Amino acid sequence: MNIDSIRNGMVIDHISAGYGMKLYHLLGLDEQDVSVAIIKNVTSRKLGKKDIIKIDAEIPVNLDVIGYVDPGATVNIIKNGELVEKKNMALPTELHNVLRCKNPRCITSTEQELPHVFRLTDPERKIYRCAWCETKAE
Repeated sequence: MNIDSIRNGMVIDHISAGYGMKLYHLLGLDEQDVSVAIIKNVTSRKLGKKDIIKIDAEIPVNLDVIGYVDPGATVNIIKNGELVEKKNMALPTELHNVLRCKNPRCITSTEQELPHVFRLTDPERKIYRCAWCETKAE
């Protein structure tokens, strides 16, 4: 398999195997008109198997989404074919408009303009709750 290197963009690396497609959709990469390579089940010394996403364009990406899906992932920023920055992800304390509250009585169900805000309430079990009604995220 041959995947070209990228000139300007980012590489999301060390994604736990099987989470690459979920991350692809949550980041909205399926709606972008840019070159994206998803490499699944790559052999990794650290993880055993991992996924990698290469984005060959400078587009805004919500790093909180990456931290939510896989806090162990890394983001490598590439400019002119060179690595210029490496970011280690962590669980975000708040998520804005990433998840939707499933509670039909939540104010976000009737007030469409309100943001869907979820707060990390249990970091060990990765549990988020709606900031408006305290419903657990699924």
